[in-house]
Amino acid sequence: MGSVVVLIFLGFAFVLLFSAIKIVPQGREFTVERFGRYTRTLKPGITVLTPFFEAIGRKVNVMEQVLEVPQQEVITKDNVSVKVDAIVFIQVMDAAAAAYRVDNLIYAITQLAQTNLRTVVGSLELDEVLSQRDQINTRLLSTIDHATGPWGVKVARIEIKDLTPPSDITNAMARQMKAERERRAVITEAEGEKQSQIARAEGQKQSAILQAEGRREAAFRDAEAREREAEAEAKATAFVSEAISKGDVNAINYFIAQKYVEAFGELARSPQQKTVIVPADFSGLTGTVAGVSELIKSLGADSQRAAPAARSSSSASSASTTTPTGGKRGA
Repeated sequence: MGSVVVLIFLGFAFVLLFSAIKIVPQGREFTVERFGRYTRTLKPGITVLTPFFEAIGRKVNVMEQVLEVPQQEVITKDNVSVKVDAIVFIQVMDAAAAAYRVDNLIYAITQLAQTNLRTVVGSLELDEVLSQRDQINTRLLSTIDHATGPWGVKVARIEIKDLTPPSDITNAMARQMKAERERRAVITEAEGEKQSQIARAEGQKQSAILQAEGRREAAFRDAEAREREAEAEAKATAFVSEAISKGDVNAINYFIAQKYVEAFGELARSPQQKTVIVPADFSGLTGTVAGVSELIKSLGADSQRAAPAARSSSSASSASTTTPTGGKRGA
């Protein structure tokens, strides 16, 4: 009988010890209730409770959790029905508020995310929904985090997981994208053709400028050659005129022979002329040429006679010098 009492006592002591000592694992927080009323929150580690008076109320997960928002159909601002779902990252910051201020925390946050997702997407047009996911995520995060603050929950991130327009809208978008890319290709091709034409025009412009420069240089050279030729002709005419003024008939023969040769050359270069007829008095041309040679010889003799006279006059002028008394001294 005594052994039975001991066993009962030991069992009671074991149960009492088991109910009094509590171990809280890492990433969890336990609430403590005294007679059903919340008193404190147990952090990770070992804790001793008052037997029969205190008990564990709720076991709360304080690690970051990922909640899936179920897919739903949402009508956009331009009356297009799209299917959209999302994921929400939450973390419990206050275990007591999460345990006692909302009945089912996970279900409440999921429903809150669904309704706000429908509100935000419904206020935008389809193109904005497809192109402004970051703005949608930011608006949802701000709204849901503000709503879950009293529950002791911090919403870290929210992301749209999938967004599916209707099949006809998808086909229309594909055609639109194809047309837009074709338009860009045409514009790019036109720009390339434009640049090519501009480059070609610039090349033609530079070529025309260079050709004009060449023509100007050639004209300048031709004018200079004609000027030199005219100067030579003028000098020859002056010599001949001087000879004529002295009564030399050979000078007249020179001009006649020159015109005769030029006329005969033009006759030979004529494109209609196939046969060149030499005049019967062609021998007279020889005499004219001989007269020209005599004229050249006479001009040379005159120049030789003029040279000693010039030297003698220059020597006479150099011989007359002035004496120191102011008189001139003869040679």
